Amino acid sequence: MTLLNNINSKRNLAHEEIEDSNPSNNIDFQTIISRRLNRRSLLKGGTGLTAAAFFGTLPLVGCNSEDSKPNGRPLIKNDNTAAIPATGELKRPETLKFEAVAHSKAAEMSVAAGYNAEMILPLGMPLIAGIDDWKDNREQSAESFEWRMGDNHDGMWFFGKNGGAYDPKASDNGLLVMNHEYVNSAELSPFGYHLIKDNNAAPIFQNRRLASDVRREVNCHGVAVVEMKRRADGKGYEMVRNSKYHRRITSSTVAQLTGPVAGSDWVKTKFDPTGLQTRGINNNCGAGLSPWGTYLTTEENFLGVFARGQDASQLTAGHHYGRERYGAKEDFPGWEYLWHTPEAKDAKIADEFSRWDMTAVGVTAADDYRNGFNTFGYITEIDPFDPQSIPQKRTALGRFAHENCAYAPVEQGKPIVFYMGDDARGEYIYKFVSKATWSNNDIGGGLKAGSKYMDDGTLYVAVFNDDGRGEWKALIHGQSGLDTSNSELPFHGQDEVLIFARAAADVLGATKMDRPEWVSVSPITGEVYVTLTNNKYRGVSADQPVSATNPRSYNVRGKAGGNDNGHIIRWAETGGDHTATSFEWDVYLFAAPYDLATENLSKLNNNNDFSSPDGLYFDPRGVLWIQTDDGAYTDTSSCMLLAALPGKVSDGALTITTAGQQTRVGMPANNDNIKRFFVGPEGCEVTGITLTPDFKTLFINIQHPGNQWGAVAGGKIPRSATVMITKEDGDVILAESFAPSNSG
Repeated sequence: MTLLNNINSKRNLAHEEIEDSNPSNNIDFQTIISRRLNRRSLLKGGTGLTAAAFFGTLPLVGCNSEDSKPNGRPLIKNDNTAAIPATGELKRPETLKFEAVAHSKAAEMSVAAGYNAEMILPLGMPLIAGIDDWKDNREQSAESFEWRMGDNHDGMWFFGKNGGAYDPKASDNGLLVMNHEYVNSAELSPFGYHLIKDNNAAPIFQNRRLASDVRREVNCHGVAVVEMKRRADGKGYEMVRNSKYHRRITSSTVAQLTGPVAGSDWVKTKFDPTGLQTRGINNNCGAGLSPWGTYLTTEENFLGVFARGQDASQLTAGHHYGRERYGAKEDFPGWEYLWHTPEAKDAKIADEFSRWDMTAVGVTAADDYRNGFNTFGYITEIDPFDPQSIPQKRTALGRFAHENCAYAPVEQGKPIVFYMGDDARGEYIYKFVSKATWSNNDIGGGLKAGSKYMDDGTLYVAVFNDDGRGEWKALIHGQSGLDTSNSELPFHGQDEVLIFARAAADVLGATKMDRPEWVSVSPITGEVYVTLTNNKYRGVSADQPVSATNPRSYNVRGKAGGNDNGHIIRWAETGGDHTATSFEWDVYLFAAPYDLATENLSKLNNNNDFSSPDGLYFDPRGVLWIQTDDGAYTDTSSCMLLAALPGKVSDGALTITTAGQQTRVGMPANNDNIKRFFVGPEGCEVTGITLTPDFKTLFINIQHPGNQWGAVAGGKIPRSATVMITKEDGDVILAESFAPSNSG
């Protein structure tokens, strides 16, 4: 038995793994902009070339001569106010008037003056009576974590509650629902991360884990549902003790497969030979609300918990290619988890550990878990108001490393549109358009409404064209080469198109992007924003050269090369119609240290500079909240949360970097339109975000903090937790930005 004592070196390896398994020759986003910006016709315009000239005369979403201003009344004409989870006036501030938070590497978090930030709901906190409080020795039973807060809190939502039903306008009482994305194995296990060497085993089993440790980790993944009520003083919330709504959904919870993949031969397993159910939801990252009031959680880095031995000879060539397209090559041991390795004799339920091994060892798929891998990677719907309900994996929205799921503003009688990113290097951006049209009568309709809107519709993938336009291509079996003629992976039906959505998108020529993460839709302009977190290979790897959209491969703070700071893109659907199959796009914001002057393309200063944008959330007033998951700027500041007031597509101009590259930059940043609002404790990621409908409480999450942040009194083990932010005077978040100026 080997004890790995260097906890800090182990604590976040699984989270830092970024998949890179796209073998296609599809053009990448950077090359597209490079080609566009190096045209002679554009170069003649010089660095002052206007955005209108750059993009032509495409109409802006929802804009005309009366409502082109991004502040004040919404540009999107939306009378479906019943579906908006907010109360009061939805006007956006003209400027941000809070005092920006300074850079910080402190052990504690910091928030803007006039606000309180309080840690709540940390890892291990009991959700029901009869379970001991978390102890620093971590010797609580693995089974008890079925009723404790899990690890590495992530995407979340506050669901207003009125009596026993969802009420999008209610704030006094609600259900706070959040993801637990992954675990820090070395810190979660009582005696550190244990490996038992087995030299006689096959390669993927050479290192074995303890059964109790794996069981604890499985139970620390998934989703938590916690009932909250407003405190007596009106500021913030407290947990409702022993609420019947408290629930943990883990990597052992039975989930239903719905939509075109349900019952497919590709998802039949020893657990369910009918292919209708699976066990567990996993690596849940970003999240979203459905318009009808359910929770949409995402399965992102699900690859990391599975292992695969040598079995290519047991599979069809297409099945083998499909696995590799999602990163599962032969003799793949998983990412540090090794959940498949405990001895079978230590299992407490059938195939407790062997189900994480996708190796084909039986005669048919019903004899092993070769297809278990195919039952993960979906948008999963949960009804927090029905504790007995079964999570629904909505397969019509495709299978990939989902970061989050955001819907466009709903309109009565029109389809619902969801946007999604696939968080891996060189992967794609998708949208789903429902066949059913929206009705406000479905608010509060639970999973039945979900079946109506999410099980039948069309999945599209984005192609970004050279001329500043783009198109959505439909992933439909039998169209555009998605049939048995495809050589690598023949598509025999829509189930295969969706299970292997990445391979289908390859065929359609989708544009390769740099880690598409969180998506959010502006309630003011209707434009869609996506974070592209970073790319360490930009300008370093031969197949990812410096280009106009990522012109910065630079030496900074001791690291040579790469674009470590990331950026945010956005697009406007043609005619403001989210079901359109064409759009106009630009780059909203480039992240950078403020003192990296020649490469600071968005003119950030020390009040608003940041690196590696990740979490992204438009609140109902139109304020954009940006969170970071960074390792490139942490010698200056820990990860952070910023508030921003974006303009609209084509509000910027061209500039030239020291590398001689021209690039399109959105409206410059300043102290009025973007500011640092919060900085987390050293070592953390700031992620997950939701506002109460009355705008008086902002919840965010802190992952993998350092320096004992979140530890129990006298303890040393740091813990992930939620942070609850309120105004000291009880007013709405950003109230000071609505106050009239004292000048003049």
